[in-house]
Amino acid sequence: MKRYILLTSLLLLVFRAQAQKAAPVGLQLYSFRHEFAKDVPGTMAKVKQLGFREAEIAGTYGLSLTDFRKLLDQNGIKAISTGASYEDLDNNVPKVLAEAKALGAKYVTCAWLPHAGDAFTIYDADRAVDVLNTAGRLLADNGITFCYHTHGYEFQPYQNGTFFDYLAANLNPKYVNFEMDVFWVKAPGFDPVALLQKFPKRFLLMHLKDRKPGTPDTNTGHSDVESNVTLGQGDVGIAAIMKQAKKSGVKHFFIEDESSRAMEQMPGSLAFLEGLK
Repeated sequence: MKRYILLTSLLLLVFRAQAQKAAPVGLQLYSFRHEFAKDVPGTMAKVKQLGFREAEIAGTYGLSLTDFRKLLDQNGIKAISTGASYEDLDNNVPKVLAEAKALGAKYVTCAWLPHAGDAFTIYDADRAVDVLNTAGRLLADNGITFCYHTHGYEFQPYQNGTFFDYLAANLNPKYVNFEMDVFWVKAPGFDPVALLQKFPKRFLLMHLKDRKPGTPDTNTGHSDVESNVTLGQGDVGIAAIMKQAKKSGVKHFFIEDESSRAMEQMPGSLAFLEGLK
């Protein structure tokens, strides 16, 4: 009888695991930053409940790296990538490396290049090329892939193209590639699909984010976070992007919803992605 009860319990656990369908993409945990600030274990359990199995890390909300990693492991969530500041990439790559290793992440990203005001200049671009190529090489030597996360201001005009063109030409693809935030390609008036086609195999990671129709364009890297809407309800063109992204070499996708409605919008975003052909 005990063996029967044990077998039944195991089968029930297997059934529950199978019944909880895995999400088709990962989650940038920053989406739930307000919830994490109040309840880290409870919010991580919600991430698991939504079906996420992969995540991009944006801080540990007061927990040590070791304890945060344990919480991820307990919920069956793998840290694919983690963020690093430009300052640490410039001055303290061993710290960046140690944090990535502690979390089990294979990618490190940086989401902002320092520049004065809203204007991005060739001086800013050249300094970034030097810092990121050096940091990227040191990370690569230790088994970590570095990706710079686009944020809109890189698409300000430069020569016959944009500063992004300049960065892509001067950042060594052996050491530095990109994370496309599709919102921050659309915001300055560019087409994410065309950019993926123009730079195949340079975008290894992607943030999926949609924009309320009628939101004004901007190339400053600043926009109202409340313009983030459920995937498929905005003007970014998520379906076409997903169709092109894998052809162009994107390896991991993360939903990033920066609005105050992220938790309530997430099921709809997942349903939209699951419905894509």
